[in-house]
Amino acid sequence: MAKIEKISEIHPTLGFTEFDILEKYRKSFNESELGRLHSVFPFEVMAKAMGLSENHLGRRNIFSPSAKIAIIVLKAYTGFSDRHPVEHLNGNLHYRMFCGIMTDPSFPITNYKIVSAVRNEMASRLDIESLQEILATHWKSYLENLHVCMTDATCYESHMRFPTDMKLLWESLEWLYRHICLHCRALGIRRPRNKYGDVAKAYLSYCKKRKRKASRTRMLKRRMIRLLEKLLIQMDEIHRDYGAALRYAQDYRKRLSIIRKVLVQEKEIFEGRKVSDRIVSIDRHYIRPIVRGKETKSVEFGAKVNNIQTDGISFIEHISFKAFNEGIRLKNCIRMQQKLMKVRVTCVAGDSIYANNANRKFCTKYGISTSFVRKGRAPKDEPLRKVLRSELSKERATRLEGSFGTQKQHYSLSRIKARNRKTEILWIFFGIHTANAVLMIEKIRNKTAKAA
Repeated sequence: MAKIEKISEIHPTLGFTEFDILEKYRKSFNESELGRLHSVFPFEVMAKAMGLSENHLGRRNIFSPSAKIAIIVLKAYTGFSDRHPVEHLNGNLHYRMFCGIMTDPSFPITNYKIVSAVRNEMASRLDIESLQEILATHWKSYLENLHVCMTDATCYESHMRFPTDMKLLWESLEWLYRHICLHCRALGIRRPRNKYGDVAKAYLSYCKKRKRKASRTRMLKRRMIRLLEKLLIQMDEIHRDYGAALRYAQDYRKRLSIIRKVLVQEKEIFEGRKVSDRIVSIDRHYIRPIVRGKETKSVEFGAKVNNIQTDGISFIEHISFKAFNEGIRLKNCIRMQQKLMKVRVTCVAGDSIYANNANRKFCTKYGISTSFVRKGRAPKDEPLRKVLRSELSKERATRLEGSFGTQKQHYSLSRIKARNRKTEILWIFFGIHTANAVLMIEKIRNKTAKAA
């Protein structure tokens, strides 16, 4: 185990008298953007809200509760893989100060899976609502125009291959056949006969074709569906006869049930029927196709998130891996902003999908100005309302939609490489709020300069 101590514990014992090198490093850290980013986050309050605590039994944790959050923020900020932050912690003093730990050069951290372990622990404890309230309370004194609510939805795509029926069927066949072979080898029984080898050759030949006829695709799909059905029957027979002698991995049963659903769905699709709640990946069974209707990308695969924004700072209002209509969530957006900022919302900006009659009536009832195109007869103050609508629309189109691009390009949210639903939500949460924190650095600096 790496010999690691907190900086606060070893600092009083360091024997620097004439040249206090560590103090100079600390000063340079506080003046760097990394140090200012650290000062923006209330790490200790967030760790307490998540229920992270020091373990007093067993081995001592390398990271303190605050350091666990810091390492995830650092990963989102740098865009590194899980391996690189650990390498930098061994050699970069500013990174160590950011996480509040000090490593002995003779005993560097060698467990590169520690970042993944921290992410899994935090993902199981993540409560988006409570953490966003903490961040809003910490930041709102530096924000302006708290009465203006801007809202829009986007999709944070998952890192996965583009799904097709053929790929999904082949992945299911491959997994089933591999496990049937493993079971037969472990039990010392004869492997059941099937047409897996023939279908594998046909699928390889199919993949090599540049142009694929619809008749050839349909013929091969029929063979794959029949083989998948047979393999499931053979697997059930092995379970029935030798189930007590087999050992299963943690996700074995879940993967098998997902493949059964894939078979049912693919049969219905092959027969020309529509399928709801369609599975597109056996690894990430929770992901659903989200039709966005964009020119370059008609369908996206990932988490759809409805965000609200106040003075350039974004908060998650709703997140789901299934498609939803964000237009009906405007009331929730307004209530959420009023809860976070403790200020009554008087202006709302949203695109045309939010401009339904229910939202218009709600905004009229509570005296909320909107960026929606006017319906009906123009009032006396129409020129002023037109100017306000134009400003709100322009601000939403530039700041809110621009923030989506910034988050995806610079904070690891373009293709999320998390492996399960909880860690993917955690990845999105810290990506969005790390982007917010970088904006808060400039806002805090400006506010401090004005106060001085």
